[in-house]
Amino acid sequence: MKRINPTSWNAPFRHDQAQLRPAPKQLLTVAGQGSVGADGALLHAGDMTAQMALTMANVEALLAAGGMDLRDVTRLVVHVTDMDAAVASYAAITERLDAVGATPPCTLVEVARLALPGMAVEIDATAGR
Repeated sequence: MKRINPTSWNAPFRHDQAQLRPAPKQLLTVAGQGSVGADGALLHAGDMTAQMALTMANVEALLAAGGMDLRDVTRLVVHVTDMDAAVASYAAITERLDAVGATPPCTLVEVARLALPGMAVEIDATAGR
């Protein structure tokens, strides 16, 4: 994989601006995940950091079920309802990326509302190996 970063503004967010990878044999697409338990109920309403942490854990569980991990992620999209709170809580994501040395290209987007009342973050991912 070739990491492409013509500038370094993105370094604190632990993502590359672009990556050039060989075509994967397998492609895993992960639908938007949130801070929900096994029963689908929202957990950690009002706590952006806890929601980010659980959401990432849910993404990682799906990656593992597909035989992959965060190093295989080719694109991460983080939807949030409060950009300021998300930036302040972003370590909940970067800690997980740092743990495996992953720097997937990432987009952080503020939206008006997510699927469940009280949901503050939703993350979808694409991974390949």
